[in-house]
Amino acid sequence: QVQLVESGGGLVQAGGSLRLSCAASGRTFRTYAMGWFRQAPGKEREFVAATSWSGRVTYYADSVKGRFTISRDNAKITVYLQMDSLKPEDTAVYYCAADDTIETMPQGDGIDYWGKGTLVTVSS
Repeated sequence: QVQLVESGGGLVQAGGSLRLSCAASGRTFRTYAMGWFRQAPGKEREFVAATSWSGRVTYYADSVKGRFTISRDNAKITVYLQMDSLKPEDTAVYYCAADDTIETMPQGDGIDYWGKGTLVTVSS
């Protein structure tokens, strides 16, 4: 069993930065791929980024590539999403996710665990 708790959301101006954190509980955290998804008002939830259990493999959505960086600290049982050069269209609730394989995470199907989300608002 893995429980995920996000933090770090808030209000930021366009061009600014935020770092989201996802604290995980459970002894099997180190074996899971971790990712971030987001859902903007009136839109479907979409993939943002994912990292393999080792951190050596990462995937990003085209819309955030070059601006967002996903990382994990298995000793702290935490995964991070550094968000730079934020745009108003990045406004959404951001969800942390855990799955036993990174390859299928971008599709968002069959995710094993979800956090409850943290709101990011980017003002223009």
